[in-house]
Amino acid sequence: MCGIAGIINLKDPIPISTHSIGMMASCLRHRGPNEAGIYIDDWAGIAQTRLSIIDLFEGTQPIHNENKTLWIVFNGEVYNYIELRRNLVGAGHKFYTLSDTEVILHLYEDEKENCLNKLNGQFAFAIWSSVTKEIFIGRDRVGKKPLFYTTHDDQFFFASEIKAIFSNSKIDRAMDFISLNQIFTFWTTLPGRTIFKDVKELPAGSYIKLKDNKITITKYWDFSFSNPNKDSNYTIDDIAWFSKELLLDAIKIRLRADVPVGCYLSGGLDSSGITALVNKNFNNELRTFGIRFEEEAYDEGIYQKEMVSNLNVNHCEIYASNKKIGELLPDVIWHSEIPLLRLSPVPLFMLSKLVNQNGFRVVLTGEGADEVFGGYNIFKETLIRAFWAKFPNSNVRPLLLERLYPYIFKDPKSRANLKSFFKLGIDKPDDPFFSHIVRWQNTSRIKRFFSEDISDEYQNYDPYQDLKENLPQEFPKWDALSKAQYLEMKIFMSNYLLSSQGDRVAMAHSLEIRMPYLDYRLIEFMGKVPSYLKIRGLNEKFILKKVFKDILPQNILQRPKHPYRAPIRNSLLKYKLKYVEEYLSEEKIKKYNLFNPSMVTKLKDKLTQLNDASEFDSMALVGILSSQILNNIFIENFHSKLIKPITFDVIFDRRSPVETESNYQLNQIKFH
Repeated sequence: MCGIAGIINLKDPIPISTHSIGMMASCLRHRGPNEAGIYIDDWAGIAQTRLSIIDLFEGTQPIHNENKTLWIVFNGEVYNYIELRRNLVGAGHKFYTLSDTEVILHLYEDEKENCLNKLNGQFAFAIWSSVTKEIFIGRDRVGKKPLFYTTHDDQFFFASEIKAIFSNSKIDRAMDFISLNQIFTFWTTLPGRTIFKDVKELPAGSYIKLKDNKITITKYWDFSFSNPNKDSNYTIDDIAWFSKELLLDAIKIRLRADVPVGCYLSGGLDSSGITALVNKNFNNELRTFGIRFEEEAYDEGIYQKEMVSNLNVNHCEIYASNKKIGELLPDVIWHSEIPLLRLSPVPLFMLSKLVNQNGFRVVLTGEGADEVFGGYNIFKETLIRAFWAKFPNSNVRPLLLERLYPYIFKDPKSRANLKSFFKLGIDKPDDPFFSHIVRWQNTSRIKRFFSEDISDEYQNYDPYQDLKENLPQEFPKWDALSKAQYLEMKIFMSNYLLSSQGDRVAMAHSLEIRMPYLDYRLIEFMGKVPSYLKIRGLNEKFILKKVFKDILPQNILQRPKHPYRAPIRNSLLKYKLKYVEEYLSEEKIKKYNLFNPSMVTKLKDKLTQLNDASEFDSMALVGILSSQILNNIFIENFHSKLIKPITFDVIFDRRSPVETESNYQLNQIKFH
């Protein structure tokens, strides 16, 4: 894993300074602490900060092709690089490294943009042609690795993180209120947008081609559910067997590294299954890492201990106290670069630091299992509501929701209100957002806290219409569960789970996370499996449980779903943290003009006096506070956080008038 950045001239060869590229790279040093390299000519400057995982000594970037006309900077891993390299060597290509980066470059030489279809991995890379003055930028299928870009004064800027783009003082920094509206609806921005005006994200499964001042973006892959209603030609046991074989191969190729690979172990089905497969098939001296919580309702320690004992692995854990979670939120916002509605990324930020301190650069995680195999409560809720929609006046069918959410239906007085709450949209089962409308409408209530100016800014904007226009053509043909899976994968997983709660908090401590469940082969296979085989009755992840039935204890296999969360009220308000008091003060609320000061004060007073907080109030608190933090560190005081330009270890300087190899230096050269 690494950080990449670059500046490309669009019209004329405006001088690109090593200082500018060095500032961009310095903002990405946490992503690549081992070394840094740059290529620069009259039209382009591209750089990389490297976290060395494959070919530790020779894989220094930028990497070039045989005749040094193509140059690549790469963030990520290509897991099938060994097989691809073998084919490329057979086709006559000459390699000067053992890295997966060079494999991408030679594959691009042969197949141009079609190279993306052959890559199995997580990646964002940029390839510059010094001959055609063209740059090609590709991003992995599901969006595991980030890539942001903008244009300014006839120059194109790109980077792994937005802060690198903002390091150039001439680029304006302002919050996009349409994007803020999306976040307070969907929990994140829609694909392609960011919270900042004029800064865009290359959507997952897409690529950019930039040539002759023309930028084109093309989608090359998307989630698909091709036969959701068709009976399967295979038995459940056949499907479970093939799923296991795919998962085993996904794990095997993700263990490829020249450094040790560990596992996250929460005690849930997903991480326990991955850990067990690694332990029993590949590495019986496995190191595992987990989170413990101060509050019992959030803690899974008893299950972690059971799995550690069962597999006899060497386990480390981090204790996430409420106070520490509260203290670290500003650091997480700096790395996530987006307002949050939950504190869940904070303990994972702490966990990645623990892993780093134990000398590990790579871990396998269980992300993606719920989305691919049908594990979330929202999926079961969708099936219940679809069943209810066939007889909307039934008093019996909605009782199934009590089996799904017994902890919120325990008060008999609230049952009628809760049934009314879940009945939203029950008369429109064909609505494309039937599965998520309850969640999104509830989240949207937080917008009542917006200031008048922000409310006026987006008064004619409809986030649902925006999303609807970007749904795939075949979406209406899918059944309710398939539609729900698509929305969850495309929006929540790609734009939040793999970003704020994944790459950003892991790479903050130079840690690469690898996700076997999100191997595209497994995603595509499960997309063809009928929905009724994924969730049987209300038994979620039915196929995955069959995969693990012989390798996991029954107590782990059959335990109720435990959503990963972090405490909010007691983390943010109990200890009267100085920054919380400051950012929620009427003075700061008025100054930033994002929210209504009196309403925020009432919310804070209400939560301070109560012993508990509702889901809505908790999300509102985090959303308001994180937006205030983001506005302060990225809009108001950004340049105070910048450090000096990076010291590059490798420089390829092809700027006029000097175009000789004498500019290629392996010694460290300082630009400040």
